[in-house]
Amino acid sequence: MIKVFKFGGASVNNAERVKNVADILQQYKNGKLLIVISAMGKTTNALEKVAEAFYSNKKDDALRLFEQVKQQHLTTAKYLLVTSYLACEAQMRDFFTEVEWLLHDQPVREYDYYYDQIVCAGELLSTAIVSYYLNEVGINNEWIDVRDVIRTDDNFRDGNINWDFTRTKTDGLVKPLLDKGLIVITQGFIGATDENESTTLGREGSDYTAAVFSNMLDAESLTIWKDVESVMNADPREIAEAQPLHELSYAEVIEMAYYGAQVIHPKTIKPLQNKNIPLYVKCFLDAALPGTIIHNGIHKKLPPIIVIKRNQVMIELKSKDFSFIGEHNTEVLYELFEKLFITPTLTQNGAISIIYAFDNREEKISQFAAAAAQNFDVQVTPGVTLLTIRHYDDESLQKYAEGKQFLVRQQTAHNMRLLYKE
Repeated sequence: MIKVFKFGGASVNNAERVKNVADILQQYKNGKLLIVISAMGKTTNALEKVAEAFYSNKKDDALRLFEQVKQQHLTTAKYLLVTSYLACEAQMRDFFTEVEWLLHDQPVREYDYYYDQIVCAGELLSTAIVSYYLNEVGINNEWIDVRDVIRTDDNFRDGNINWDFTRTKTDGLVKPLLDKGLIVITQGFIGATDENESTTLGREGSDYTAAVFSNMLDAESLTIWKDVESVMNADPREIAEAQPLHELSYAEVIEMAYYGAQVIHPKTIKPLQNKNIPLYVKCFLDAALPGTIIHNGIHKKLPPIIVIKRNQVMIELKSKDFSFIGEHNTEVLYELFEKLFITPTLTQNGAISIIYAFDNREEKISQFAAAAAQNFDVQVTPGVTLLTIRHYDDESLQKYAEGKQFLVRQQTAHNMRLLYKE
């Protein structure tokens, strides 16, 4: 049976971490394994700065920033590789050329197009280095360019996958390599259009790539390797007594993500749930830890799950003529959400008013408020916090919710949500 692994940027962000990945893989090297790898460390952020400089017509800045990315990867390769450094360097220089060719041009298309052409280099570079290193230490693998497999539309920065084309390519290119007993190394987050233009798959795109391959290969399981011991019931940076959750259902993870928990994105769950493929979240810093299994089963009673979203903006919209808020009004608002690519984190309907909370993306919020003011009286309250307690009990309500001066309070049998000023 085929297993799919996904290693994120933190797991390959320097030479020592790449060696650690090899140590983990030693025990799996004789099985059928497809590995999806993200860009190293903060490479995506660095490449975003390259794209921004280029699009602002600061060509020299863009080239200088890209030179830093190049040197970091060449240095990492030098630390890791002995016999195959020159071959790896040659492959990486092809990717450098792809970007530099574009940077010497003038931007004439939309920003998102250039973002995808530049940012995709991160995954291509990291996987080239890891692939050559694994081959050097006896973990035989074949590197493939995922842009030859995953076909998307031209919705740059949030490409939609053409499943039929991608499945055909997976059957034709990926399965034969796995059948030969080779580990396959490929990239997360990126794809290509039928014009061979690079695309990216949006938020949590690498996890999604791994789930797509798991689905198409009818994998036994998907394992996502992270720098945490397991999925937790709260962010340990916010709540010191956060507890590990060793077993979760697909549905629970989707609920947690919906309320803002930094777990697994719902779009990653769907391809797995559709074929009942279990998802393991494991710690790459200590592979012996049990981690978390996410599957179709019914899990035991869960502790309260605490999600705190700071830096929220509350927007209250009131009808100008005291008419009821109805379908027509809300339809206009949802069209605005789609147009601005924003999603409310909380909604509260009243007879003549409606309240939304959003992540504070200032430019988008200003645009939304200005557009909504054509039909409503608009009041904007920044600097609020949204607390969600899922599976709440008396103790958790007392501990986390008591004493809050809340602006909005919502309560159901399973969830308590408070919007409050700090």
